[in-house]
Amino acid sequence: MITDLKQLYEIDDAQWLEETVKLIKNNQFGDLDIDNLIEELEELGREKKNAVASLLEQIIRHLLLLEYGTSEAEYTSVQWKEEIYTFRVQLRRKITTNLRNYLESELDSIYQDALGFVKIKTQNSVNFPLECPYTLEQLLNIEWFPV
Repeated sequence: MITDLKQLYEIDDAQWLEETVKLIKNNQFGDLDIDNLIEELEELGREKKNAVASLLEQIIRHLLLLEYGTSEAEYTSVQWKEEIYTFRVQLRRKITTNLRNYLESELDSIYQDALGFVKIKTQNSVNFPLECPYTLEQLLNIEWFPV
């Protein structure tokens, strides 16, 4: 069974997942494809972290462009705020205590990625802060916007 399940993983990962769930529900732990199960769980963790980091980066980008200005005439502060609000709602739906702790530990790195983007977007015409001017609490607060 283990060999068959390992082969199934290489052929049809969706079917592999269904079979794995059945085995777990039936307490057939000895028949599990542990190596691929571990790989899938690790990937799931990475995907969750990447998803929340990406949303936080979008929030930072938009806050920087809202606060420090942009030359894009088609965007108003209301439109920037609408997008920030949308990203915050999406992030709120995904975040857990563990993922919040991850964002806290990666905030500087996420900010640097956002900063690189807004510098390119503004063609280096704006002096953005070199370090994140926002706390994680501010970034996650659905009602908070810079003055």
